[in-house]
Amino acid sequence: MKGKTGFFQKIYYGWFIVFIGGLGIFFSGPGQTYSNSAFIDQYINDFGWSRTEVSSLYSSATLIAGLTMMFVGRFIDKYGQRFMMVTVGTVFALACFFNSMVTNMLMLGIGFFLVRLLGQGTMSLIPNTLVAQWFVEKRGRAFSFMTMGSFISAMVFPIINTWLIQTWDWQIAWRFWGVMLLVVFVPFALFGVRNRPEEMGLEPDGAKSSADEKTESVTGTALPEAEEDWTLKEAMRTWAFWGILISVGIPAMINTGITFHIISIFNTNNLSAGIAAMVLSLMAFAGMPMSLISGFITEKIQTNYLLASVFVIEIIFLLMLLITNSFLMAVLFGIVWGIANGLERIGMNVIWPDYFGRKYVGSINGVGMTMVVLGSSLGPLPFGAGFDIFHNYTPVLLASLAFPAVGLFCAVSANKPEKSKLAAIRTRN
Repeated sequence: MKGKTGFFQKIYYGWFIVFIGGLGIFFSGPGQTYSNSAFIDQYINDFGWSRTEVSSLYSSATLIAGLTMMFVGRFIDKYGQRFMMVTVGTVFALACFFNSMVTNMLMLGIGFFLVRLLGQGTMSLIPNTLVAQWFVEKRGRAFSFMTMGSFISAMVFPIINTWLIQTWDWQIAWRFWGVMLLVVFVPFALFGVRNRPEEMGLEPDGAKSSADEKTESVTGTALPEAEEDWTLKEAMRTWAFWGILISVGIPAMINTGITFHIISIFNTNNLSAGIAAMVLSLMAFAGMPMSLISGFITEKIQTNYLLASVFVIEIIFLLMLLITNSFLMAVLFGIVWGIANGLERIGMNVIWPDYFGRKYVGSINGVGMTMVVLGSSLGPLPFGAGFDIFHNYTPVLLASLAFPAVGLFCAVSANKPEKSKLAAIRTRN
């Protein structure tokens, strides 16, 4: 073990963990909306189902999957990320094969539930909790690099799905991702993942030997600051937990609502579906560098202030969407939307381990992921209902401004809790 420790002092194994985490988020793609959207018209055309029927199944399956995510977080704490990655990756592949055999509405509903639970929810949650174990001081930049897998996935999956469907059929597209999960992701998870740096004689952010510690005691360079580990019950007694929980659900709702209806929104502003597709890609491109930058920002400022900036930008791009009626405005909207997404994806993931420690991050972040999935399930409905009632999106966009305003208050007021203060309050009570 000492030999390994010496080697990883030069190349910290945590950065390989970041790569596997990014790979896991990339392969969450089959469960994400940007991938599933390529199959919707295929189901409608092949089986004669209505768009309302398919959309309702998708929303219902997402809602049920979201309610299940709390249990997934507990399983991560109990069994560890390595076991969960291998198990979920394998079952997720089987779910892809199942979706390739859909022939009726019941099978479609089950298929949607499986890919939303295993893909959108679990395959996003596990890497977030894994990387949090390996980094403390450099956690922000580690999450930044890992999140690149999310943006690459959003850019690549729609293109590959479209090509596979046009070249063969939608069944082949589902089977392709099932094979890729088994051949690429599962082996990396099985042979490469270690749950914590301590399992390899390492410490968060890098290997530490007794010689290093002596040197640091002389030079005055400090080890990574120790984190307080909170249980889920302890965390739930703080306002910070609830403030963050509200904060993580709002962007999921707003972003999913806009993404689901963006072609229709642009159409009401006399913009083509091609421009809408361009904006989605532009959003991902703009989000990538901002994600990298925001990771370093979280190492310098309190993470809740980074979340607050997300809601300020969210208010701006909602207002922009009201007047996006030209190609130039569409480009500017896509850039601003991407900036918000880049900031959001880092802040929402880093804040849980920063505030509540590493030990129970699975259970705590599992509740957070539940809120994210629930938010995404509720997002499309008010936009669709608003359009049906008013025949345009202006009223629902104006009403949506209330949500980032609430998120801004929650983020600013959700300061990092201290266990000593919580204990004092409980003693007085």
